[in-house]
Amino acid sequence: MIESNIEHTTKHYAKVVEVLGKKNIRRDIESPFDYIQIASQGISADVIKNFSKFFDLNREVTSSLFDISAPTIYRWTKSNKKLERNFTVKLFELTDLFIYGEDVFADKEIFFKWLKLPNTALGGMEPIELLEIPGGISKVKDIIGRIEHGVYS
Repeated sequence: MIESNIEHTTKHYAKVVEVLGKKNIRRDIESPFDYIQIASQGISADVIKNFSKFFDLNREVTSSLFDISAPTIYRWTKSNKKLERNFTVKLFELTDLFIYGEDVFADKEIFFKWLKLPNTALGGMEPIELLEIPGGISKVKDIIGRIEHGVYS
């Protein structure tokens, strides 16, 4: 059982690296604490394009998730800017959340539809509304965990 969980976790973090690009993330990720270390070293804004492309998000949705303007994202990716640490950590956390959600819902489309539905466990808010505020990602992740384990959410 423990080996199975370790294997699943290793595959999950490998998927995070795959989504953001092995060219940009040049080391293995073993825990969320690695997000902070990688972010502190700085990574290319190119990862934003990889994130958007993998999850089929347009520039407006992506900019909304990160609470920055679409032109800013364009400028960052065009100039290949190194992203600031907090922005990068949020990018890792959203990637992690979206992979987890797709895994639990077993379908990307269903998961993204769920993100836009009012949720009683979130006080009637849509999960996507929480993703741009501090602490929101973890609240949405908790609800997905409850769904995964069959707890009414």
